[in-house]
Amino acid sequence: MEFQQEEQNEVNFQQYAEILKRRWYVTAGILGAVFGLTAFVTFQQKPVFEAQSKMLLKQGGASALTGLNQRVGELTGLTNFSSPVETEAEVIRSNPLVQKTIDDLNLKDNRGKPLKPLAFLRQLKVKTIKGTDILELAYRDTSPQVAADTVNTLVNNYLESNISVNREEATSARKFLSNQLPKIEQNVVIAEAALRRFKEQNKVVALEEEAKGDVVALGGLLGEITKAKATLSGVATRSAALQNELNLTKDQAVELSTLNESAGVQQVLANYQKAQDELAIAQTRFTKEHPTIKSLAAKEQALRQQLEMRVGKIVDNKQPVNEKDLQIGKIKQELTGELVKSEVERLALDSQVQVLQRAYSDNQAKLRDIPKLEQQQRALERRLQVAQLTYQQVLKQLQEVEVVEKQKVGNARVVSNAVAPERPISPNILLNLLLGGVLGIILGVGMALLLEAMDKSLKRVDQAQRLFGYPLLGKIPQIAVPSGGSAQELPVLNDPYSPATSAFEMLLTNLGFTISDQTLKTIVVTSSIQGEGKSFVAANLALAKAQMGYRVLLIDADMRRPRQHKIWEQPNFTGLSEILVNQSNLQAGAFEASYNLDVLTAGTIPPNPTALLDSQRMVSLIEEASSNYDFVVVDAPPLTLVTDALLLSKLVNGILFVGRLGVADTGAITAARTQLEQSRQRVLGMVINGVKENIRYGGYYSKGYREENNKKNKDKDKDEKSGYKLPPIRMG
Repeated sequence: MEFQQEEQNEVNFQQYAEILKRRWYVTAGILGAVFGLTAFVTFQQKPVFEAQSKMLLKQGGASALTGLNQRVGELTGLTNFSSPVETEAEVIRSNPLVQKTIDDLNLKDNRGKPLKPLAFLRQLKVKTIKGTDILELAYRDTSPQVAADTVNTLVNNYLESNISVNREEATSARKFLSNQLPKIEQNVVIAEAALRRFKEQNKVVALEEEAKGDVVALGGLLGEITKAKATLSGVATRSAALQNELNLTKDQAVELSTLNESAGVQQVLANYQKAQDELAIAQTRFTKEHPTIKSLAAKEQALRQQLEMRVGKIVDNKQPVNEKDLQIGKIKQELTGELVKSEVERLALDSQVQVLQRAYSDNQAKLRDIPKLEQQQRALERRLQVAQLTYQQVLKQLQEVEVVEKQKVGNARVVSNAVAPERPISPNILLNLLLGGVLGIILGVGMALLLEAMDKSLKRVDQAQRLFGYPLLGKIPQIAVPSGGSAQELPVLNDPYSPATSAFEMLLTNLGFTISDQTLKTIVVTSSIQGEGKSFVAANLALAKAQMGYRVLLIDADMRRPRQHKIWEQPNFTGLSEILVNQSNLQAGAFEASYNLDVLTAGTIPPNPTALLDSQRMVSLIEEASSNYDFVVVDAPPLTLVTDALLLSKLVNGILFVGRLGVADTGAITAARTQLEQSRQRVLGMVINGVKENIRYGGYYSKGYREENNKKNKDKDKDEKSGYKLPPIRMG
């Protein structure tokens, strides 16, 4: 796995090297432009000097000398993340200080106008020295003295501003405290008055002592209540016993006692009883209708009504009272009197218990209110205490601030003043040139890679293999081919020991292994787009096959843009199109281009090439060629332009696909591959044309061997010119 990764990295590096080699002019141009511009700007710059000054920031300052709790002018941050030193650095960069420094030194810009604060800040650098409370100020200028004066003036202005701000803070604090002191004093008076009113309203002198006295009084009341309840219990028991004995309620006992003691009731009762006696005696003597009986009955009735009337006035009871209850015995009368007295005593004791209980409840309620009163009193006392303490603190701070206001001590001091520097800090010629070179290389390489990414053309052999997916049968090295056609397009014929000739020989060898079920006799050579060298490959492939002793026929089937007649420098008056319309035949149309090689050009360009290629005459022609020749090469148009190559592929053993680096693009390759897959024609493989790699097939031959063979070839040419030809050698 590690070996594969290293190999992949090496391949990627080689790919980048190839890209830079192809785009060297872009990289070199950008590098030269950037480096030259950097050098020009560097040497045109004026020397810049930097003067530095250091300043120590102190905690507290003037206010710290007075011991104020809230120190005026103290360097502190609002949050834990705040940095007082950084805050003061921003104060130094503030526009008021910068503008005052510009005005004091009458600083000008390059055009002679007053320097703007923004331009001043671009030349100013304020930073903290790590681990210290020291600020370092630096200013850059083309004049060393101006740089030093600017830094010193800015530091002095900051120190003056710091002292002024501290004094202004002290003055503001004094005014504020002076205004607040009468209000705070008034709060003390209000708190004292509120406490006094509370004691007067609640009649409180000392709540704690009063609470103790109420507790003692509450205990005494509780004892009296207990004693009274015990006495009441005894009286109630005696009343209950008398009621049981007399079989009377307390109300009935009172009524009977009252009626028995009433002289009017007793007198009427006696007369009533006498009238009853007389009536009873008369009834023994007379009938009911007798006047005496009626008179006595009327008398009895009148006395009865009078008795009821008098009893009703005394008792006020709607129910009638029995006559026996109106006249009781002495003992019962005495017991009834005792019951009445006992009931009166019980009522008195019950009233006494209620009074004691009310007094106990009142004292208990007062005790319950004491904690609330104490809480209110403590709140008022606290308010008074806070008001008094605030008054004392404000009064003390006012006195301290008045002292601070008169002091002239700041929060900073100068550690070292700026001096005029002797050496400039810029431009750094070596560094600038180095950076310019590095930047030029980065931009140049980046532009080369960008152009490479934007270029969709085929660039590498491995890329072609990945896109085509067909076996790679050969790689033809790049050779110069003039646009007008020349013998240089036939390296197999004119330079038999060149790398190109070796490449075509290797291609022929690999073609022999492409199919195993039949003899490879006919192939179609095509490409994805125009300009990939398919005609060049077809011509040299046929020539290489012929040199191996086979009879070969090369057919130019590209009847739209034919090239074989240009490659062989032959006329194109009669060719394939004439044969397909029955105006000629194969023997008359083909010409001998080389030993064992006949070439059939495209002929006159017809108006309907596709119809001619898809005809039965074309089928017969291919069959005739297969019979008369050992190997037939058909040069077909590109796949993405017309369908001629697909039509011809049905008549041959297979297709040889040609791709040229730098010409074919990924879109055309994908489209061509899709057409081949849909047609389901046999693709023998592909050959990559225009490879710039160092293919040294021809290097196998030594110089002497090459010269010897060249001499033999010259002798052969002489023999051929003299009319003598070597017999053909049949290989394979």
